[in-house]
Amino acid sequence: MNFNIEVNNRIIQARKGDTILETLIHNGIRVPRLCSLKNLSPTGACRICVVEVKGIKNLVASCSYPVSEGMIIYTHSPRVLKARKIIVELLLSNHPDDCLYCERNGSCELQDLSYELNIRERRISAKKIKHKLDYSSPCIIRDPTKCILCGRCVRVCDEIQSVSTFEFINRGSKTQIGTSMNRNLNFSNCIGCGQCIIVCPTGALHERSAIDELQTVLTNKTHKVAIQLDPAISISIGEEFGFKTGKDIEGKLIAALRKIGFDYIFNSAFAADILIIENAVELKKRIEEKSNLPMISSSCPAWVKFAEQFYPDLLPLLSISKSPQHIMGSIIKSYFANSQSIKPSEIFSVSTTPCLARKFEAQRIEMTSNGISEVDCVLTTRELARLIRLYGIDINDIEPQQADLPFRVSSSAGKLTANAGGTTEAILRSMNYLLTGNELSTLKINELRGVSGIKEFELKIGKERIKVVISNGLSNIHSLIQSIQKGELNAQFIEIMACPGGCVNGGGQPLGLSEKERKVRTKSINDMDETETIKVAHKNPTVNDIYNKLIEAFGRDEMKKMLNTHFNKRDVLK
Repeated sequence: MNFNIEVNNRIIQARKGDTILETLIHNGIRVPRLCSLKNLSPTGACRICVVEVKGIKNLVASCSYPVSEGMIIYTHSPRVLKARKIIVELLLSNHPDDCLYCERNGSCELQDLSYELNIRERRISAKKIKHKLDYSSPCIIRDPTKCILCGRCVRVCDEIQSVSTFEFINRGSKTQIGTSMNRNLNFSNCIGCGQCIIVCPTGALHERSAIDELQTVLTNKTHKVAIQLDPAISISIGEEFGFKTGKDIEGKLIAALRKIGFDYIFNSAFAADILIIENAVELKKRIEEKSNLPMISSSCPAWVKFAEQFYPDLLPLLSISKSPQHIMGSIIKSYFANSQSIKPSEIFSVSTTPCLARKFEAQRIEMTSNGISEVDCVLTTRELARLIRLYGIDINDIEPQQADLPFRVSSSAGKLTANAGGTTEAILRSMNYLLTGNELSTLKINELRGVSGIKEFELKIGKERIKVVISNGLSNIHSLIQSIQKGELNAQFIEIMACPGGCVNGGGQPLGLSEKERKVRTKSINDMDETETIKVAHKNPTVNDIYNKLIEAFGRDEMKKMLNTHFNKRDVLK
């Protein structure tokens, strides 16, 4: 039901059941806010979004107040602007004065609001509460001193990620946001997805940077430095340098990395091709043996940690394949090191990824060989952009270059793994070839693209009917897992990605993008599938060549150790 209301002396339409803020947004009227986010329950905690409603004595929080017919609203009246200014001044009164070297300087919503409201002096003084920084997590650093209690991290972790790491603790002026029993993050059930960083309006949460460690290695030249580029990086890092959202700048990025001083630059999509083949072979074997079904994807490290903590009984169902990051890391420090007559310990292996949880994954004991880590350093997209700026490289004015051999060539199927549903689509392409010896008549599977929530799909391949399930994000994961545990889900393969949309929207990606702009990233990955020559992993000639050389140099059993892993129950505070 629609009806009319008056806003700033203008008649607009409203829908019954919407809040005032939702109505304003639908009509293109901007109201500043700190605690409110789309798809999260409203709380009215920050009060920045207050508006004046005729007939109501007090200002109301537009994010939580329902709209009603005949309302007369003022969004920027003198009274409203004064209230917003005082609220921001109160937040600043207890906020650190370290904007110049804050992680979020230039991308801080509190800083932006201060500028917007013309706050140029400190009129309100307060005793600053000091908190210790939490450096315990390999993925995320917490700085409670910069927390403004908006509660975004609490709600995104609970409502979107189904993890519930954060909560409000204490009362009154002593209220703060912390983990269970207010312990450090490494004791908590945090899965390292980094979605809390994406929504944090200040520098209270940010990634643990590896730039200093990497810079030391690059400067001292103590190692040969190899770097692998995730396919989601090339279509997102351009956002940091003014390129259009979704623009693929892989060639320029590679050229920039060569200027910085990396010895070898490889494409992680090559390792994704190996992952696809390994998953297809493993799934075929499980279907033939009718054992450990459904097979569940294990390429998302945040999901794997989630399973280890909350559902260890599912671990036997997880694929034994390593993630593309560690398939590549393992091959670099075995086959590639051997081919270049370099000791594995003399290679410093760097991974660039949109995923914060890969920082945790790189430290897992399972991802080491003879005491040597497969991946020594992990950079997020944001860190990679800072590294390029640190070396004074103008990425806009640089000639594109290609990645190094032998890991240059990849299929578009390998790149699809950056999107939710992409891994499943890529595996089904190779499964069809394994079971029938032929390619799918139509490689593109529209039903597996643009997946929202949980999606089921069935495809007839030869004599088999392969049913797959995709979980885009973890919001409905508990009901899905209960179906698996009860044996009610008659599926052969389940893909689970912790971040909504997949790796393209990982916690390490550039900040401040709208939902529409994030969909452009997904489309850019899908567009690659239209233009690439090789569209299936099993037709990548370099992958087949590497398989043969790995077997020849190390033997089949040792090769399997390089490509496969295992997972264990993990006890944490919940």
